[in-house]
Amino acid sequence: MEPEVAPVAPVASEAPAASVDAEPPAVPAVAESPAASEPPAAPAVVAEAPVVPAPTAPTAPTAPTAPTAPTEPPLASAPAPEAQPTAPRKDRRVLRAVLRWGAAVVVFAVVGAGTAYGISGMKRSDVPGLGTASDGRWAFPTLTKPPLPAGSPGPFATANAAGAHFADLRALLLPAPKGAVGDKAFDGTDGWLATKVFLAEFSAADDRTEIAQKLTDQGLRHIAARGWTTPDGTHTRIYLLQFDTATVADEVSKGLAGYAAPTYPVRGADGYESDDDFPDAAKITNVSLQPYVETKPYGAEQVRLGFVTAGDTLAMIVQSKKGQADAVPFQQTVTLQSELLD
Repeated sequence: MEPEVAPVAPVASEAPAASVDAEPPAVPAVAESPAASEPPAAPAVVAEAPVVPAPTAPTAPTAPTAPTAPTEPPLASAPAPEAQPTAPRKDRRVLRAVLRWGAAVVVFAVVGAGTAYGISGMKRSDVPGLGTASDGRWAFPTLTKPPLPAGSPGPFATANAAGAHFADLRALLLPAPKGAVGDKAFDGTDGWLATKVFLAEFSAADDRTEIAQKLTDQGLRHIAARGWTTPDGTHTRIYLLQFDTATVADEVSKGLAGYAAPTYPVRGADGYESDDDFPDAAKITNVSLQPYVETKPYGAEQVRLGFVTAGDTLAMIVQSKKGQADAVPFQQTVTLQSELLD
């Protein structure tokens, strides 16, 4: 029977229980024997004990039943499962790894959200690499419409059939942009401009005479004006002419603004065309607009001209600049003045 016991020793050395007891090789075979319920006197059972799949199942719990052998009490006191803490340790390592990576993800999410918030709250020109060159627009102060007298409707209210501006017309003038130098010649007396100063804007003497008569016939009430020159040399003039009703203001506008060109050219330009490049998005719904641009060849400076009709008020906006008058400042000026009159 000895030859059958000897091959069992290698299997016992691979079993986890071998690391606990330094007993002879033949003893672990009994601990892993599934046939321990047979009479202990039969040694043949010990020879058949090797269980080949034991290496793949290190946590075999059947070993504790082996203490049936009366001659080997020490083995019964050494259960194999208690000597295998590897699985719990591995579980704890996995848990710690999950916690560490979970914490890292949370930190990255918070930092990323903070960075996104910081960038979204900055101007595009303030973000390195995302600076946008200026398109030529001017920086105007904050615009605020003047308060209406108590109980007075706005110019486009349903109750205001005449389309009258009850707010002070002088307070509806667009202020000069930052860095511009104001033109004192447009201040007038108490903010009201003399009609002759407005008429001087037109080139021909005959045109000035004809326009003066039309303004008298249509009952011009008064003119508010403002002018300025920006550092790039652009000279801007804004005239607000107020009449009794919107119907009258519209009639005067049609007399000054032709379809393809102004009826009366302003000084500094003789040939005009309709400014078809004026963006529709920059136009105000309740305001009528007719913009023009001087055609080539122009002289020392180019002129841009626009007529804006809003209720009982007609605005004439003129910009001129040596070389070429930029489109963006003109569009910006026209739109902002239109918003104040809306």
